[in-house]
Amino acid sequence: MSPTDPIGDVVRPTDPMADGARPVTPTVRDTGPGASPDRPADSTRPAGPGKTPALLAARVPLGRSTAWTTRLAFGAAALGNLYRPVTDEDADRALTTAWDRGLRSFDTAPHYGLGLSERRLGAFLRDRRGDAYTVSTKVGRLLVPAPGAPGDDLANGFAVPATHRRAWDFTGDGVRRSLEQSLERLGLDRVDTVYLHDPDHHADQALREAYPALERLRSEGVVRAIGIGMNQTAVPARFVTDTDIDVVLLAGRYTLLDQSGLDVLLPTARRRGVSVVAGGVFNSGLLADPRPGAPYDYATAPADTLARALRLREVCDRHGVPLRAAAARFPLGHPAVAGVLLGLRGAEEVTDAADLLDTPLPDALWDDLRAARQLSADVPVPGPGVSRP
Repeated sequence: MSPTDPIGDVVRPTDPMADGARPVTPTVRDTGPGASPDRPADSTRPAGPGKTPALLAARVPLGRSTAWTTRLAFGAAALGNLYRPVTDEDADRALTTAWDRGLRSFDTAPHYGLGLSERRLGAFLRDRRGDAYTVSTKVGRLLVPAPGAPGDDLANGFAVPATHRRAWDFTGDGVRRSLEQSLERLGLDRVDTVYLHDPDHHADQALREAYPALERLRSEGVVRAIGIGMNQTAVPARFVTDTDIDVVLLAGRYTLLDQSGLDVLLPTARRRGVSVVAGGVFNSGLLADPRPGAPYDYATAPADTLARALRLREVCDRHGVPLRAAAARFPLGHPAVAGVLLGLRGAEEVTDAADLLDTPLPDALWDDLRAARQLSADVPVPGPGVSRP
């Protein structure tokens, strides 16, 4: 991920198996309407007004760990004042709306607003039952006090005072210190999942020093699942192959526009029992609102990429399906993908995101996308059982 990457694109309404290990065909615990232990969640059944969609409320295990995610997870980067301020009241309303709609998995990081995202999320969760939700945070950037530092943190994408500076640290000691600081900011006594955050230029050290520290934290019961979060596939694939991580948070590399995760990472994760949480599903916004000048992976979308996004929207329009809905649901078609992480800023965006996951998508939509050569024939797509080859 880029230095300002929230992993989950901010939604705007307008706009397993090391030879012998078990595969990740997620065992879904459907807590939606009419659920039973023996019936998986139905990804196309509308919940009806005021009800929680089964797809949203379903809890999916992360790899072989005891941690889980709901199919739609709340990405809390925007609660760290990503790009522009969010009031405490608006942050609380967004989280309350998410809770009311059945979202129970929340992702944050020290990087997001120099800890503001963690503080706001913790303030919301700390009076709720710990077994009712899951929290993930990240390590790799320590926040170091910068007394007297002038200005704000907008150079890193966050509209907060520059009270701290970020220091890359993938040492074992850095991992423990980072987690301790996160727990203090959250005001919680535990988090469920910890990701190595963006070790693009520190991959060897992260593998040699940070990963063993995470493994010890998991074995000690301090955390339930460990993983890596990046917007590339090569380093996560290396960790999936060479370590015993539980989950990869993959940003922007398994979307309607970019399926590079399908080359090596997703099949390897599937083989080795490692779950994938898909973030960045709108590729910085192009798949939410394709138009000239729209962003794609943190830059203006090239003309050919914009043309592809417009063709995708044309096919979706013929089926009466918002492109955003198809983009949000698409990653769930792969059996290694446990959930989708969307960056959410306010209550309206949360409602829109929940509605996207509750929008019925006809099988004919995916067939027509294949016919229009927007998807390859071998790309798995969602269906009534969540995935369809």
